[in-house]
Amino acid sequence: MSTKQQVLTLLRHSGAIFSGEKLAQEIGVSRTAIWKAVRELEKMGYIIQRHANGYQYLPSDVLENTAIGQTHLPSEHIFLMDETESTMKVAKLAALNQQEAPALYIAETQTGGHGRFGRPFFSPKGQIYMSLLLNPNQSFEELPQYTLLAAVAVSLAIDEVTGRKTDIKWVNDIYLDGKKICGILSEATSDFEAGRISHVILGMGINFSIPPETFPDGLEKKASSLFPDGKPTVSRNQLIQLIWQNFFELLDGLPDNSYLKVYREKSFVLGKTVSFVQQGVTYSGIAKEISDTGELLVETSIGLKNLSSGEISLQTIG
Repeated sequence: MSTKQQVLTLLRHSGAIFSGEKLAQEIGVSRTAIWKAVRELEKMGYIIQRHANGYQYLPSDVLENTAIGQTHLPSEHIFLMDETESTMKVAKLAALNQQEAPALYIAETQTGGHGRFGRPFFSPKGQIYMSLLLNPNQSFEELPQYTLLAAVAVSLAIDEVTGRKTDIKWVNDIYLDGKKICGILSEATSDFEAGRISHVILGMGINFSIPPETFPDGLEKKASSLFPDGKPTVSRNQLIQLIWQNFFELLDGLPDNSYLKVYREKSFVLGKTVSFVQQGVTYSGIAKEISDTGELLVETSIGLKNLSSGEISLQTIG
């Protein structure tokens, strides 16, 4: 363990004030080495308060793979980045390089993040941007409803850590108090010769703590964050860990489709009038049901329409 990690461990686990001399004695290095280690930790985002008689660790929200790792997702399969164009692109490259799955890629910020249909995704620093690489090796018909599973996992995790109730906008957006706080994107690659889906990538962007005034003009009316007041009650590590814990537990529980019951209960489009574009034609109708395969069934003036996530985009909800 590096000097930096040893200093962090001592300060964080005790919560007490440690003098530079005591830290040096405990670790067996010079006081200069302690000073350098503290500086490095501060550059990483850890809050180390300096007192006349030493250093004290204060709660810091720094992403750590050891804090996120779990049985289904070991810490050595979690890769952290300060900045990237898109965690989805990183995960795609990892798939091409035969990275062992599952693997999770997390970035502090993205320079080219996007949602469905290539829409740009506002990606300020300090939120949650991550993509999970899976290797299902199944036919398309055998694939679980990954997007729905992920939406339920995120929604339940946010409910637990905030004590508030989130809603799901079919098929892949999470809303809190009527505003979007999370978008989910899923992509798959196939092996045509074998007729199998070789890789699935689930991307998520979660607005963790963004002051309303920092959103681009107009976006603050549609989007928000979990802790807009800048006072999170949990760390990003805790939320990320819980999301994937939920996800893998739901995955392990298949073929039990109880997650669909939760998804339907959390849907705020069912029973409402929606309009959508399908093959260049705009339709309007009542959202009646979400099928077991994740389709949205809409009763229109010309009959029932089955909408899949890949062919439509909801235009309005009324």
